[in-house]
Amino acid sequence: MNKEYLPEWDQPATRNEESIVSKNVVSGVKQIVTIRLDVDMLEWFKSAGPGYQTRINQVLREYMEANRVRAQGEQQ
Repeated sequence: MNKEYLPEWDQPATRNEESIVSKNVVSGVKQIVTIRLDVDMLEWFKSAGPGYQTRINQVLREYMEANRVRAQGEQQ
């Protein structure tokens, strides 16, 4: 493991209001997971500085919301 990022895991996850894409977010509870990402993509997220995990989460949330809306439209 990369020891420089271990302290982040000990800290409570925080979000600012700008990072909330949907009001349907029930809580700020986070779960630690292991995910394999392409090296170039991970380096790109990290190049923007601290908070890369939050940025990845935001992109995934936006994708989820866009597909949730699309799925609801197809059901109607």
